[in-house]
Order: sequence, then structure tokens, then C-alpha cells
Amino acid sequence: MFGYVTIEQPELKIREYETYRSYYCGLCHTLKTDHGRMGQLSLSYDMTFLVMLLTGLYEPETAYFTSRCITHPGSKHAFRTNSFSHYAADMNILLYYDKCMDDWADEKKLSRFLYARAIRRNYKKVVKRYPEKASVVQEKLKALSDAELKGETNLDYVSGLFGEIMAEMFVYRKDEWEDKLRRTGYYLGKFVYLADAYEDLPEDIKTGSYNPLKRMQGDPGFESYISHLLTLLMSECTRSFEILPILQDVEILRNILYMGVWHRVNLARAKAASVPADNASPQKETK
Repeated sequence: MFGYVTIEQPELKIREYETYRSYYCGLCHTLKTDHGRMGQLSLSYDMTFLVMLLTGLYEPETAYFTSRCITHPGSKHAFRTNSFSHYAADMNILLYYDKCMDDWADEKKLSRFLYARAIRRNYKKVVKRYPEKASVVQEKLKALSDAELKGETNLDYVSGLFGEIMAEMFVYRKDEWEDKLRRTGYYLGKFVYLADAYEDLPEDIKTGSYNPLKRMQGDPGFESYISHLLTLLMSECTRSFEILPILQDVEILRNILYMGVWHRVNLARAKAASVPADNASPQKETK
């Protein structure tokens, strides 16, 4: 459920793309300094969006510098970091650790257990800094795991659990913007959960893995319904976002919310459209 909240690069100006990359690289740098090389591996576009959103809203003092890194050793490139880079890095560790432990408990994925173990010390530090947020993430991921094990088909419920996780992470402090940030994160989280389910549906049907969309796949109006549902969720997300008094880099943020989040959905839709009808029908699950 990661990697959806990113840019639509062809629609950005060169300057805007360079600005976005500087925040992305800044978050990567912060993950390394705050949580080490293993923490750095959890880098995501999703949390880069959070850094830029909170930066645009609260306008903190931001450091700008150029440097080389292990990924791009040939030339220097730009980094931007501020207090929200550190906050997003902590939230990244919080979410990745708990998600990895859930995957280990539910599916015995050894790689997830080993990664969680590698960042456990850093995770404990984040829990001490943000005990309330840690409690919400743990509670909602546990409820989501239980729902998936039971084969829950209520889309509003399961997507809402991930939405509540994102909502909690979007709220940096309790102030006049808390409600709008929470709603933006909530509906974005619901969108991401269902977009991920839609993208994974063909593979989940083959493997017999849980997917809340399985019962609907093959219905005549399935594609139209999913398109309408995802559009509705992003409409609610952007409705709250547009109320926030953000001017700094707002066009980049809009690029992400109005175009970037749809990139993988559109690829999955195009792939589904290219599959012959006989092959697209759901397979019976073996009991």
C-alpha cells in the first residue's frame, strides 16, 4: 500500500520537479541520519508528500544544501530538510515496523520480520516520542489484519481503517487545521487502500489471497463502480486539501492529488482492459 502518492512527472515544470526531488532526497537523508541505513530503506513517495504538505501549511525554516549520496555518487544534487522531514521519517518507521510485524504474524513473511527486527530499536524511540500515534497505528493495523483474516467485504470499513492511520499521521499538532488535515489524510488513505486492492486483484485471484474486491470482480459494472468510488474518495480528499491556506509548492501538491495518485490505477485499468473476457472472470477458490 505504498508508492501511490507520487507525482505525474511529465506534467511538472523542470523547476517543480527539482523541488520535489529535493524534498524526496531530504527525507532520504533524514531517514539515514535519524534511523540509519536500514531506516533509509523505508523511504517512500507517500511520506514525501506529507513533508511538502506540512511544510506548505506551517512554513518552517528549511535547510537547503547540495551533496553526493551513495545512490547518485557522480554529481551533487539538492536536499531540503526541516522539522517535518524528521516527523515524516518517524512516521515512516512507525508504519513500516507495525506493517512488517503484521505481515509476519499473518503470512510468516521472513523478510518482513527480519526488517522489523533491524529497525526495532529506532521504532521504540519513535513510540516514546509519539505514544498516541503509535497506539492508533497499532490498533488500526490489528483491526485491519483481523478483518482481512475474516474475509471482510465491507469496503468502507476496511479502507476506513487504513484511512484512520493516514489521518493520524497527517495531524502534526492539535490546532485550527487539525480537522482539515485529518480529513485529507483519511480519504487519501481510503483511496490508497482500495487502489492497491484494485491493482492487486488479478494476482490475488490467482493465489487465493484476500482482496475485498474479489466478490465484485466479473460484475458488468465493476470497472465503472471502482472508478466512481475512487473518484469520490479523491474528491473528498481534495475538498479538504483546498481549504488549507497553502501557497508554497501548491502546484506540486495538486499535481500529486489530481494526477499522480491515479498513475498506477490507470496502468492497472489499462492492463485489465487488455485481458480477454474469459481470462478476466474470477476463479473459484479452493476450499
